[in-house]
Amino acid sequence: MSNAPKRSSSTSTVTPADSPTPRRTLGVGRVLIVIYAILAIGATSRAAFQMATVYSTAPVAITLSALSGVIYIVATVALLRPGRAWYRVAWITISFELLGVIVIGTLSILVPSIFVQGSGIDGTVWSYYGYGYLFIPLVLPVLGMLWLRSRRALVAGS
Repeated sequence: MSNAPKRSSSTSTVTPADSPTPRRTLGVGRVLIVIYAILAIGATSRAAFQMATVYSTAPVAITLSALSGVIYIVATVALLRPGRAWYRVAWITISFELLGVIVIGTLSILVPSIFVQGSGIDGTVWSYYGYGYLFIPLVLPVLGMLWLRSRRALVAGS
C-alpha cells in the first residue's frame, strides 16, 4: 500500500456554479421548463390527433393549436440551452406566445365562429386566454418573461 496521494482522473466534472455559461435549468427555471414541456406535448399531440381525425371541421383552430405546440417546443428547447442566442430565441418564442394568447383569446370571445365553426372542437390552446388549460397559457409567458429578465445580467456576462 502506497501512501502517495491519489491522482485525480484526467476528466473533471464541472458543476453548474463552475460552468462558463449560466444555466437556466435550475430552481424556478426547471419548473418553467417542465411546464413548457408538458404544454408542448399536450398541444402538439392534441393538434396531431385532430389533424388526423377532424381537421376539415375546424382547420383554423387546429392549425393554431399546432402552431402553439411548435412554439412551446421551441420555447422549451430555448430555455434548456445555454448561451445568448438561445436566450434571444426564448424571448422571441415567449413573446410570440403571449401575443398569440392575447390575440386569439380576444378573438375567441369576440368572434368565436372563427375557431369553432360548429365542429364541436373547443377552439385552440390559446382560446379564451387558455381557459381549457386553466389559464396556464396566459400566465406562463408572463412568468417566463419575468424569469428571463432576472437572468439578463447572467447571460450578458457570458
